[in-house]
Amino acid sequence: MKQELLRTPVPFVAASGYAQTHAWVHALQQAMPDERIVAFDELSELEKQLVTVAIVANPDPANLQQMPALRWVHSVWAGVERLVADLGQSHLKIVRLVDPQLAETMAEAVLAWTLFLHRNMPAYAQQQKCSQWLPLEYVRPQSKTVSLLGLGALGEAAAKRLLAAGFQVCGWSRSQKYIAGVDCFSGESGLSEMLARTSILVCLLPLTPDTKGLLNAARLAQLPKGASLINFARGAIVSDADLQAALDCRHLQHAVLDVFETEPLPAASWHWQHPQVTVLPHISAPTDKQTASAIVAGNIRRYRDEGRLPVLVEVGRGY
Repeated sequence: MKQELLRTPVPFVAASGYAQTHAWVHALQQAMPDERIVAFDELSELEKQLVTVAIVANPDPANLQQMPALRWVHSVWAGVERLVADLGQSHLKIVRLVDPQLAETMAEAVLAWTLFLHRNMPAYAQQQKCSQWLPLEYVRPQSKTVSLLGLGALGEAAAKRLLAAGFQVCGWSRSQKYIAGVDCFSGESGLSEMLARTSILVCLLPLTPDTKGLLNAARLAQLPKGASLINFARGAIVSDADLQAALDCRHLQHAVLDVFETEPLPAASWHWQHPQVTVLPHISAPTDKQTASAIVAGNIRRYRDEGRLPVLVEVGRGY
């Protein structure tokens, strides 16, 4: 049985027209020299009948349906809400990418853009446009509270970077967590308590039915006047209209947005020209193909050798 599995190729299945397919196939093949990694389009009809595991990047569900023996798919992304939605009631088991390098990359981005807000970079950029020379008062990081929505691997890594930079750090999660030096909250009352003391709110939550629209007008109003928002999670977690209103009335000072409900962000979107918004093209934590491929390789090797599946996505939770 093991020899039969080893002869079966592992396809990389991506969305139609995905430009990085060749690069992913190359990186995955380098990490798995004992496997044959191929793009889905290169599978023969016979091979499609034999495939038991596939590596995916938001694939067309119709392509997955062409592989009747497929048991599980390994996503190369950490976020799998689109994959879960596309597969619907499918029997397929889903594994998402859990990569320590991704957490470190995200932590770096959280610290960088927190400092961007902390050191008044948006205000100085506006002053430059007006040829205005006006030093603003410096505030020590110890006087500001940065709050993290989401205390998984990404949130914990970000919290450690922020603590090292001198900020007071809070965090909120679905279930109670304990991280040294971080004031951890959970539940609805905990969220309200945390928001009320927040200077900069950083969203790192997965998109699930529970988190969609979580940051609405009522919750944004719980932030102190002059607070700022960084969204590195998913656009749909923040009510777009409510965010615009909170910025327009100056309740929120600034928003750094790396994610949007529609990507690429349409040219007509209000975010582009809003003076209190920084738009980023979904670059806060790009997946590293080499480290990700090594993790995928290890998971598939254990499946081949021991029949053991990695930790699976809980479809009902969405991650």
